[in-house]
Amino acid sequence: VQLVESGGGLVQAGESLRLSCAASGGTVSSYTMAWFRQAPGREREFVCAIRWSGEPYYVDSVKGRFTISRDNAKNTVYLQMNSLKPEDAAVYSCAARTRGVNSLYTQYNYWGQGTTVTVSS
Repeated sequence: VQLVESGGGLVQAGESLRLSCAASGGTVSSYTMAWFRQAPGREREFVCAIRWSGEPYYVDSVKGRFTISRDNAKNTVYLQMNSLKPEDAAVYSCAARTRGVNSLYTQYNYWGQGTTVTVSS
């Protein structure tokens, strides 16, 4: 499956942004789809994921602010990010795996190229 992210940009703290991950060569509902992020000088970090069943998982730092969703008709996964903080700034990447949710980026087989989110304070 090929993944292409879009929607990154520059926002001010407190604002919102929605990222998209368009898939081809496979259906998003057949995979565990996840979002990871990597800030400069830091390791890639699990943000959230959605299982084939639709059940979402979030890292504690984004719970209540971020929402992962899936549009099967468009074969696209979204990440709605609200109340953004400067510490949310990173390159956000979409990933897929055929098994269940895993927070380790090494466990994902398919990756997009990433989209950059910048949050000014």
